[in-house]
Amino acid sequence: MDITLSQCFIAVDDHDKALAFYRDALGLEVRNDVGFEGMRWVTLGAPSQPDVDIVLEPPLADPNASPADREAMAELLAKGLLRGVIFRTADVDATFERVRAAGGEVLQEPVDQPYGVRDCAFRDPSGNMLRFSQPRGR
Repeated sequence: MDITLSQCFIAVDDHDKALAFYRDALGLEVRNDVGFEGMRWVTLGAPSQPDVDIVLEPPLADPNASPADREAMAELLAKGLLRGVIFRTADVDATFERVRAAGGEVLQEPVDQPYGVRDCAFRDPSGNMLRFSQPRGR
């Protein structure tokens, strides 16, 4: 079987703030920006990975969702309880400095982890945790 990752989704509560962070602070390129029934999806990706898309979507991207479900998802997002993504980088210390200088909310400065990576962590403007890891020995 030959499968590859195509897309991953990150819930955001303000697409413009998220877009500025992911595009400007992280250097991802915008690939698509679509609106539908009052919702918005922005697709970004790393130039080095043209076949992998990161889609910034509403916290509950279902036009038929109940108001109670929308509120519950918004509350989970605000608390930072939805899963983010882990990015790999060749230089975690340089990445840390770039994201911090761009105003990223630091959760963890770069540290060597016992499971074989050096990593750091930030929150995006919506509260999602993002980790940046560099395999040790590289």
